[in-house]
Amino acid sequence: MKTRADLLAFFDAQGIDHATVEHQAVFRVGEAPGLKDNIEGAHTKNLFLKDAKARLWLISAHEHAQIDLKRLHTVIGSARLSFGNAELMEATLGVTPGSVTAFALINDTARAVSFVLDRDLAAAERVNFHPLENTATTGVSKAGFRRFLAALGITPLVVDFAAMAVVEDA
Repeated sequence: MKTRADLLAFFDAQGIDHATVEHQAVFRVGEAPGLKDNIEGAHTKNLFLKDAKARLWLISAHEHAQIDLKRLHTVIGSARLSFGNAELMEATLGVTPGSVTAFALINDTARAVSFVLDRDLAAAERVNFHPLENTATTGVSKAGFRRFLAALGITPLVVDFAAMAVVEDA
């Protein structure tokens, strides 16, 4: 599994400008008030899910997005969703609970995880995620994030969580 250093080296190799801020460990959105005040860009929440047919999903959304997990399966075309366990998360994405991040897709070499991206996050000029560990936040531009996903061969399913609908062009 790739480490934080590997991730940042990947960004450099892909020409993706990035900035990382060190901070105390953060496990949930809103856990450390004021921590994000000096970090420019959209902040995220990330959910590792498994559906009733054992398909894996990673949801990355703006920190303020309201995600209705009881209805989401009808929007994304999955079976009923529940949270994936820590062992499966670590085996698939190489991260532990509290460190879930879209950047962990770098470790999903089998492409077992379907990636769902919030429309508001897809439109943000700068996005911030944990760099595979929850003691830092790494920001990249919208173009840099798209370059990251393209380099991995990942096309996200973009969802408008407010409308609970898939968005064709984000």
